[in-house]
Amino acid sequence: MKSFAPRAIFFDLDGTLVDSVPDLAEAVRRMLVELGEPSRTDAEVATFVGKGIPTMVERALTVGRAPISPELLAQAITSFMRHYEDTNGKLTRAYPGVVEALPVLRARGLKMGVVTNKAEAFIGPLLDELGLGGFFDCLVGGDSLAKKKPDPEPLWHACQTVGVSREEALMVGDSGNDALCARRAGIPVLLMTYGYNEGVPVDTEDCDGLLSSFLELPPLLKTA
Repeated sequence: MKSFAPRAIFFDLDGTLVDSVPDLAEAVRRMLVELGEPSRTDAEVATFVGKGIPTMVERALTVGRAPISPELLAQAITSFMRHYEDTNGKLTRAYPGVVEALPVLRARGLKMGVVTNKAEAFIGPLLDELGLGGFFDCLVGGDSLAKKKPDPEPLWHACQTVGVSREEALMVGDSGNDALCARRAGIPVLLMTYGYNEGVPVDTEDCDGLLSSFLELPPLLKTA
């Protein structure tokens, strides 16, 4: 795999930095109980993650089941947000190597940010709960801007926020959604093989390399 010389690295959150499915799935189940709908397993919810909370909630209610009304979807989203505020960070854990690698990247003088489709209100509290908040110079959520991934705007905004050009940036994610966002933004992208990717094999995605461990990232980086 080729090496990279970025001044800034932007990370997806769920499925890249952290395994958040246990908390997301618990909030989904509480929502479904509240609405009188059939439950979902962690494995099912894992395939629903990636395109933001509204899409995840809609998939939890409709995949393999009957369509729902816009009114029920709006009620479900409100319910999920309330329950996820309670579950966020309870069972979520950083993936192996993340805690060890982030200080190494910071020591090299790299700017770092999180660019995720998770609602902005949940990002900071989750990172702080895991002791990771201090490593990031910007946090861009799915509702931070008018558009979210795979639109390139979140990555461009992150570049502007930390003061780098897109030629000086690198994206690290776990899904085709991350890869497409980076391609549209004109930024190279590496994908982790352990993430979610909506049930699609990650090695089928258009990216610049695959990593099976977060600790594989620092050796690929050279001084810009």
